[in-house]
Amino acid sequence: MFIGHFTEQPWQDDKTGLMGTQTTDLSISNEVYDPEVGATLYNRYLDEKLYAEEMGFDGLMLNEHHSTPFCMQGVTNIGASILARQTTKAKIVILGNILPIWDDPLWLAEQLAMIDMISRGRLVSGFVRGGGRESVSHNSPPVFNRERFEEAHDFVIKAWTDPGPFRWEGKHYHYRYVNPWMRPYQKPHPQVWIPSTVSVETVRWSAQHRYPLVLLATRLGPTKDAFDMYHDAAAEFGYESGTQHVSYLWKVHVDETEELAEEVGRKYLSGVSNPFLSGNEGMVNPAVMSLPGHTSRRSRRLEASRFGPTGRFGTNRRTYEEQANDYTIVTGTPDTVIPKIKHVLETLRPGSVFFWDGDGAMSHEDQMRSLRLMGEYVIPAVREMGEELELKGPFEISPWTNEPMEESNGATEAVATAGSGVGD
Repeated sequence: MFIGHFTEQPWQDDKTGLMGTQTTDLSISNEVYDPEVGATLYNRYLDEKLYAEEMGFDGLMLNEHHSTPFCMQGVTNIGASILARQTTKAKIVILGNILPIWDDPLWLAEQLAMIDMISRGRLVSGFVRGGGRESVSHNSPPVFNRERFEEAHDFVIKAWTDPGPFRWEGKHYHYRYVNPWMRPYQKPHPQVWIPSTVSVETVRWSAQHRYPLVLLATRLGPTKDAFDMYHDAAAEFGYESGTQHVSYLWKVHVDETEELAEEVGRKYLSGVSNPFLSGNEGMVNPAVMSLPGHTSRRSRRLEASRFGPTGRFGTNRRTYEEQANDYTIVTGTPDTVIPKIKHVLETLRPGSVFFWDGDGAMSHEDQMRSLRLMGEYVIPAVREMGEELELKGPFEISPWTNEPMEESNGATEAVATAGSGVGD
């Protein structure tokens, strides 16, 4: 089993009035931004990632959002580059680069290859389509979002794997000369994982490419449905998928007493508004989140089942108690958290998990206590559960070949025989 750590790296301060208020997405001017606060937070989050590796996490997950205070990682590759040099064992899991907003995917292919080399083969390169805020803030046409995603993906894979120079003439990208003077450390390229919030098209596309699918803080019912959809699609594409192909991220915080764990757990809902953090979504701008051509009708129906009858834009905010009852927030001491995690693992059977912690209004001290207790008690217990439930991760069983994998110097040796994964 693969066990990772994640935080959205939110903005936190006591002057702007953003903490614990339901603000509208893309409505906050950066006039209130304080670089002194930002510098402290960037270094704090890096320190926490380093400690997470020390505590035994297999992976350090990074993501990216734009023009919003709920995620300070506007350029995820910078954080990944720092961790590539400062860490030694943990995988650097970027979930992920927003392909449709890249007008120059060759530059992206070069950056990621450098990160993989500096880390000596510890990069996991996730790709995402991004939300409406990314399309608006980077002037990327939403109607071509999926087309640009798929073409940029195909180009990056080719730039990583095919000897240059070559020419690329696509619909959205054109290059007369492709010959990057850097190539990934892993062969033929780093694993590609695809995060999602239950998009039908993304689930099927991931299965077609044999890429692990990562569900992001969705309820257990829709998550299991999405995993079943993936497994059914895999069968259609001619192979049997397994636990190595599915992953789940959800909110988990561990503390020294039940009372303290609940007090800190409630801080998930009292930071700056975050459309992806249930109970503290803020007032999401429907014009931004419903851009023409960005999301299919079928996926919108699934989204409504995930967020409730009024969807993401309604006022029925899910309380801490509701989320604790349905296991989308898990808090407690190690003794009480471990059985709850086991319930999630038995229900979903993922080969990889990410614990979303240190978010909302949680302090550095809150996060460090939780990381220490996870390292001492929770991670060893989850590894035992993985063995007991036969939950194999994507670095134990190759998602491209379904064969056992070996590791050497941080890079995964069995990937060398995997091919591109497209249509295998």
